[in-house]
Amino acid sequence: MIPHAIGVDLGGTNLKAALVDRDEGIVERTERSTEADEGSEHVEAQIASIASDLIDAAPSGSVAGIGIGAPGAVNWERTTVSQPPNFEDWGSVDLRSSLQSRTDGTLPVIVENDANVAALGSAFYGAGQHADSFIMVTLGTGVGGGIIYQNKIFRGSTGGAAEIGHMTIDYEGPYAKSGVSGAIEGYLGQEFLVQHARDRLVNYPDSTIRDLVDGDLDAITPRVLHEAANQDDELAQTVLAWAGHKLGCVLGSAVNLLDIRTIVVGGGVSGAGDYILDPARDVLPRFIVPGLRDNLRIVREELGNEVSLLGAARLAFEGEQAQVGTP
Repeated sequence: MIPHAIGVDLGGTNLKAALVDRDEGIVERTERSTEADEGSEHVEAQIASIASDLIDAAPSGSVAGIGIGAPGAVNWERTTVSQPPNFEDWGSVDLRSSLQSRTDGTLPVIVENDANVAALGSAFYGAGQHADSFIMVTLGTGVGGGIIYQNKIFRGSTGGAAEIGHMTIDYEGPYAKSGVSGAIEGYLGQEFLVQHARDRLVNYPDSTIRDLVDGDLDAITPRVLHEAANQDDELAQTVLAWAGHKLGCVLGSAVNLLDIRTIVVGGGVSGAGDYILDPARDVLPRFIVPGLRDNLRIVREELGNEVSLLGAARLAFEGEQAQVGTP
C-alpha cells in the first residue's frame, strides 16, 4: 500500500497542493498563483508542475495518485470540469487526461468539485467528523457547496450537485459570474464582498480599513476586514454582519430542501469567524419552516485550506473505488 498521495486545490486565485501521508496527514505543501486569465492550458501546466515537484519529494519515490478539487461541475466519472466559475473562457477540460499526459501516464488522477472535496476532508479530518450528514459551504474567491449524506458525497444525477453559491436569494439582485442574478456568490464571493466594503467607505471617513491598507483601497481583502473588525471598526463589522445575514438566508433554503441541520463553513472568507457566523446563526431559523428548526448548527471548519488538500488526497487514496459507480 503506497503511503503518500497528492492533493490539489485549484482556486480561482491560488493553486495549492500538498504531499499527504496516509497516517500522518500533510507532509509538505506548496502554493503559487493560479494565473487563470492565462487560459486552461497554462493552468493545466501549472497543476502538472506543482504535482511533479511533490511527487519528487515523496520519501517512497511514488504516490498513490493525484486528487484535484476544482470549481465548477465535474462529470460523474470524475475526469472533467465544465464551466468553472471565475475561470475565463473555460469550456470542458479533461483534467485527468491532461495531467496524465504531463506526468506519469499511468498515475491515477481523480477530479472532484472543490467544495465536495472540502466536505470529504471535513468528514474524515475536520469539523464534520461527528456528523454523518452535513452541508459544507466554502467561502473564498467564489462560494461553493457540498453535501455529505450518510457519510458519502451526494453528487446528484450527473456529479454536479450542491452548487449552493449559485442559489439565488433575489431574482433581481446582482449577477454572479455564473450569470445567475442574485446568487449568493454575487454577494459573498471575495471580489463582490470587498467591493461592497469599498462602496461604503465614503460614509466612514475614519474607518480603520483605510489605515490597514495605507489608503490603497485595491488592497482590501476579507482578511483586512476581519482585522479591522477585531479593532472595533464599525464598517468592517457591519459588512461582515451583512454577509452573515445573506449566508443565513441561503442556508435556510438549503435546510428546507435537504432536511440536514448541520452546516460546516470553510474557505478563506470564513476566517472572519463569528463576525459572519453569528449573524448567520441568528437569522437562519427565520428562513426555515418550523418543523425543521430543531438542532440547527453552523460550525466553522478550523482546518482552513488544509481540509481541501486532505480531502483531495483522500480521493487519491481511494483509487479506483472513487472512480466507479452508477448515478
